[in-house]
Formats: sequence, C-alpha cells, structure tokens
Amino acid sequence: MAELAVDLREGALEVLDDADPGASLLAVLSLSLTALSDEETEVFGLLASAPGPDISLQAAASLTGLSRPRTRAVLRRLQQASLISQDVAHRYHMHDLIRRYAATHDLPEGTRQAALRRVLDFYLHTAFAADRLLEYHRKPIDLAPPAAGCHPSALSGIPAAMDWFEAEHHNLIAAQQAAVAHASHTTVWQLAWALHNFQYRRGHRHDQLAGWRLAAAAARQLPDVGAQILSHRLLGRAHVVLGHHEEALAALGEALALSEQQDDRAVQAQTHYTLASIHPDGRRALEHARRALDLYRGLGHAIAEGNALNAVGWYAARVQEYDVGREHCRAALALFERHQDIDGQAQTLDSLGYIGHHSGRQHDAIRSYRRALSLYRDLDNAYEAADTLARLGHPHLATGRRDQAEAVWREALELYRRQGRDEEAEEVERLLDALEGHESPPGGG
Repeated sequence: MAELAVDLREGALEVLDDADPGASLLAVLSLSLTALSDEETEVFGLLASAPGPDISLQAAASLTGLSRPRTRAVLRRLQQASLISQDVAHRYHMHDLIRRYAATHDLPEGTRQAALRRVLDFYLHTAFAADRLLEYHRKPIDLAPPAAGCHPSALSGIPAAMDWFEAEHHNLIAAQQAAVAHASHTTVWQLAWALHNFQYRRGHRHDQLAGWRLAAAAARQLPDVGAQILSHRLLGRAHVVLGHHEEALAALGEALALSEQQDDRAVQAQTHYTLASIHPDGRRALEHARRALDLYRGLGHAIAEGNALNAVGWYAARVQEYDVGREHCRAALALFERHQDIDGQAQTLDSLGYIGHHSGRQHDAIRSYRRALSLYRDLDNAYEAADTLARLGHPHLATGRRDQAEAVWREALELYRRQGRDEEAEEVERLLDALEGHESPPGGG
C-alpha cells in the first residue's frame, strides 16, 4: 500500500490499471467518457486545468467559454456520469484521481491555455471588482480587458464581496500559483493587489506575505517599474504586520529607492507612511509620518493626506504629545467624513480613543472606540476590530466597568485566536488573568 501511495503521488495512474476491465479504474473512466458528447468530453478535460480544490458555476463558465446555462447543463451531465460532484454550496468537485485522469485527456494545448487564461481573468477581474467595493477610495490598478469568453461576476456590496472572497480564497491563491507556473507575471502581482484588503481584514497574514513574495518576484520580470515599486512596498507592509522588521526595511528600502529614481512623490509618501510603523523609536516613527504628510499635502490626494494626518496624530500620542495628536486626528476625521471614507474614520476614531484614554479622558475614549468598532463591523474588518476591542477594555476598567472590560477582552481573545495572532492573544489572556485575580492588568492599552 505504501508503494502504491508513492506511485499515485507521483501521478502514475497506470498502477490502477488491470487486465480485468471491471477492476480497472482507467477502463471504467474511459467507458464513462464514451457516453459523453464531444463538448462534454472537452469540458471534462478542461476541469483538470482549473486552479483550486473546487469551482463555482460562474468560474466554470469562464473556464469553458460557454454561457452559464450551457455550462450548468454540461456539468449536470458530468455529475450523472459520476465524474464530478456538487456540494451543498453548489460548488463542483473532481476527485484527485479523476482530475489526474482528466489532465491526461487529449486536448490541443492551445485549448487548455485559452481556458486557463479565461479562468485566471475571471478570478482577477472579479477579485478586482470585489476589492473596489471594500475600499473604493483606493487608487485602482489598470487591468487589461478580460479574455473573450470570460464572464466576471457582478457583486452587490461589501457583504457580497467578503462572502465571495471567503468562498474563493483557496482558489485565488491557487490561481496566483498557476499564473506563476505559466509566467503570467502581470496576473501574479495584480492578484496579490486584489487580495490585499480581504486578507488584511480577515487576518490571513501568512497568505498575504506569500502572495506578495510571489508578486515581487514576478514584478522583477516586467519592465513596469510601477509594479515593482508597488509590490515591494506592499511586501514590506506584509512583513510589518508579521513583525519582520529587517525584511520589511529591506523591501521598503527597495521601493523607496525605485520611487526616488522615478521622482514619484506619491510612492515616496506611501513608503514613509509604512516606515513609520516599523521603527520602535517613537520619534523616528513620527518623523516618517510627518514626512509622508508633507509629501501628500502637495499632491491633492485627500484620503492619503487623511491617513498621514492620522499617522502623525497616532505617533505623536505614542510619545505623549497628546494635544498634537488630538489636533491631527480631528483634522483627519473631518477630512474622512467629508469624503465619506468609512475605513479612515474607523482608524482615526481608534486613534482618538487611544489619545482619550492616555490623556485621562476615559469617557471620550470609550465613545471613540465604540464608534470605531461599529464602523469596523460595518466593513467586516475583523482584524482591526480585534485591536480596538483589546484597547477598549482599558478605559472601561479605568471607569470601574470591570464586567464590560472582561466582555470586550474575551471577544478580542476569540478574534485573535481565530486569526492566529498568538502574541496578541497571550497579552489579552494576561489581562483577563489579572482581572480575575482582582489585580491591576498590565499595560495601558
């Protein structure tokens, strides 16, 4: 059995052949195909090329180049032949052994390549549209038109976009890997871009880092310097989130050097903004935030300027300059409200909560944190919500609301555990242990 398993892992389906047709998997599969039409047989072969463990009807329609009603009919016929299955979520699966057999099915290479291009474009264009729903103020990238026969899905709002990302996350990762394997360098970095917000909101930090590593490597193969700068900057950001400071500095340093060569002030500002989050020295972080703000003010990018204002406010508060911090954060909040940027409002309210707590204005802190938390929940941003919950416990405790402090810390702990954020979870556990022991919890939020 061990030898058989090794052969199967190496793709040697011949080990399941047998002189007795009734005992041969290959003979049974071959017999199943004889009952199919040419169109159904071709779709069976193409399904083996689909990236990921399953496929939706919409993605299958792009893979095959057929209309959705026709694709549904063909897939139903493959189900009846026991070549694929459909789960309760209406997603189609092909057993690994059948997939390997389908991959050997004789199809013109051009047919397989065209099908792969269509399905990669489906994932890229739908992910791009979904990301635009999550953060429409984000400066978009330029996509080439989808291949003929590709039918990207239309999504209705933030909940639909997050649900789609959730259902397709493994397939999107597989699609990026397929793009790497076929040297589709532009698709590689653009998929990383389209996935960035979803992975951040859901705390998929390691997947995000892996995606940007692939993106940076792919961008190096392109003459597009803008793609190289963006990929290295967001690779640096992915390292920041995981606490990889040296790697983050290296990636951001490369992005900054390229942007200076191109005299791209916007990217220089973005890079300084991210560098602020790396330095343990609060004064150095504040310098980077101020530099980002100075650069943005001359560019007319209102949302980016608001982000920099909030960053200056946050890092000023971290070095106990609370009045400076409050002034900048209030300016940022007014700007975000004027431009209806919900994410920016949430981040700035969180900063104002921190400033309120540390400057002794506990009721202001609670109000700001609660407003931030409500907005993060509207955005389905569980990553930031966890941090706000963890910070909200401190002003609750400072005003004698031990039960409410415990409640928000327990909710934060659950989110941290779900996101695999072990260090943050351990810190909240220490706070809860101290609370149960009627001690003063460590730290100040």
